[in-house]
Amino acid sequence: MLQVGLSLPPSPGGAAGGFPMAEPAEGNNTDTAQEMFGSSPVTIVITSEADTWDIDASPCLGCGQFVDWDRMPSPEQEARMPRDILSKPPKELKKLAREGYWAASRALRAQVYHQLIQQVACRLVTPDALVYRDVASRLFGKLSVSSHPLPEFLEGYSMPTYCLNLQGVTALKKILICIGNLFPDITYSPVLPSLVALLLHYSEDEAQCFENISRLIASNAPHTSYIDQSFLAHQASCMTFGDLANKHCPAAHKLIASTSENVFEIYSQWLSWLFHDLPFNYAIRVFDVYLLEGQKVLYRIALALLKQYRLSVTSTELEGTNIKADLQAFVQNIAEHVTVDKLLERAFGIRLFSRKEIWLLQMANRKALMERGITMVQSRQSFHLAVDMQNFTSSIVTAQEMRVVWSWIPERFSLFAPLLLFSTSEDGCSLQRFYTCCEGYEPTVLLIKTTEGEVCGAFLSSDWSERKKTGATSGFFGTGECFVFTVRPETERYEWVFIKKPELAKAVPRSRQRLPSPSPSSLLGSSPDGHGTSSNRLAVPTPQRKGRLSPFLAIRHFLLPSKTASMFMSGSREGIIIGGGGGQALSLDANLLWGRTEHCETFDNPPLCQENFKVQLLEVWGFQN
Repeated sequence: MLQVGLSLPPSPGGAAGGFPMAEPAEGNNTDTAQEMFGSSPVTIVITSEADTWDIDASPCLGCGQFVDWDRMPSPEQEARMPRDILSKPPKELKKLAREGYWAASRALRAQVYHQLIQQVACRLVTPDALVYRDVASRLFGKLSVSSHPLPEFLEGYSMPTYCLNLQGVTALKKILICIGNLFPDITYSPVLPSLVALLLHYSEDEAQCFENISRLIASNAPHTSYIDQSFLAHQASCMTFGDLANKHCPAAHKLIASTSENVFEIYSQWLSWLFHDLPFNYAIRVFDVYLLEGQKVLYRIALALLKQYRLSVTSTELEGTNIKADLQAFVQNIAEHVTVDKLLERAFGIRLFSRKEIWLLQMANRKALMERGITMVQSRQSFHLAVDMQNFTSSIVTAQEMRVVWSWIPERFSLFAPLLLFSTSEDGCSLQRFYTCCEGYEPTVLLIKTTEGEVCGAFLSSDWSERKKTGATSGFFGTGECFVFTVRPETERYEWVFIKKPELAKAVPRSRQRLPSPSPSSLLGSSPDGHGTSSNRLAVPTPQRKGRLSPFLAIRHFLLPSKTASMFMSGSREGIIIGGGGGQALSLDANLLWGRTEHCETFDNPPLCQENFKVQLLEVWGFQN
């Protein structure tokens, strides 16, 4: 059994020489800066002094007994915290935290941390300071020498020490061992050691630190999570970050996808960037806002780091580079590129959807992982390996081009290999055959090659059978995950306009009903040869509220500013439409021979090829489950 041990001080104020087995690192950002959990047990030496475990003997809040002050980035000035600071509205508290108000004083930050965490809603039965004292005494206070199993959630991961002294490193290990004993359901949590270490810098004693981290672990606030506690939850968070990076950092995503064969492996390090690689004075400012805003703020800051990284490198510089290590080194040396205030300013300039929407996306990612049987610790296949470079065959795109398209789709679907559902070269130019082959698959990727050699297409989030739920009246359906794209001559993607401006798509209560949109007098205004026009074809059909839609970015969650903002996909006997409002991103006739492309409000795209085009080949790809 893997074991870890501790060297305990002869007293709470013991000299550093009493910690031979808990040697701290000299710096925080090198390999020597982390305490590695090894397979060899380390002796825990317990003295007989009664006050060794009398934690209440240190009544000075924030006295910093666990901190090596010589390693702190800058001295902090004492300041009194206004008595009413925590009674201020949440919006004002967030503003103070974002501006670094807590950094004015170590004592101020210590008080704020404790009081904020005490307000976190958590499970009724949550271990507190008294429980810790009892368990710690039982585990460490009876034998002169003892060793303890390494908690399951720590195996193979390092323990950053930041600015902790020898006593702090020992306290960190003790707290983690007690967490392992009292929270047996935690099976995987790489970020937990870093969070405990940061809290220890501002804790009165071990017991207070343990109680506070326990409340974060046991938080049960709706749509809010502080600490992932299983491999499944951790992987889902990493996939969610990958989805957000794909949408909000397209330049960085494109660069990474073009230089790395395993994009997911890069994104799976996102939490380590924040709570392992960032210098202490950056990490603690992240922690300030994290306590008030939860995991959503971590996504924002990691996205800001990714954007900053893109600004500092070029694709030429990255050729032949280990991008994972290069990104880690960049984060470790972030002070050379941007101040912590500027980093946070840029992070909060990134507009994300609501906490609930992100939670829904994370739940969808968890479901996809479970469907693939990825619930226990295991290596994830390469992000791009779902497209088998050796065996992939398409009449429209190369394997390399399909890899690019696959890098754009949501993470939960990229777990699955592409499956050809329909091809005009094999199934003929029949719209009815198109529907028959595609129904039952969700989502799908549409690829079109024109007679001029241009290639474009769309990622369509919903099953084409949704079109039947409006009866005789054709309507639009789909979700905000739909997008259109070009492959040749240029490779570009155009997403739902509210991806970049989510503040315009206000969330509405589930009980609110939106007024139905008018039905179109004609779904397709163009003639069969694709050259006709009609001003009526832009009217928005009745939105679909019944039936199952993708849980993330479902239109029923939003109050949109215009009726044309949600015209994702529509199908009838006359043809299909993708995108609408001011024009249609793609429209095809019933014979799948003629099409038209225009700028549309839904995706804010330019024409994807020549405005009026003739189809040479058309394919629809699904996802092999």
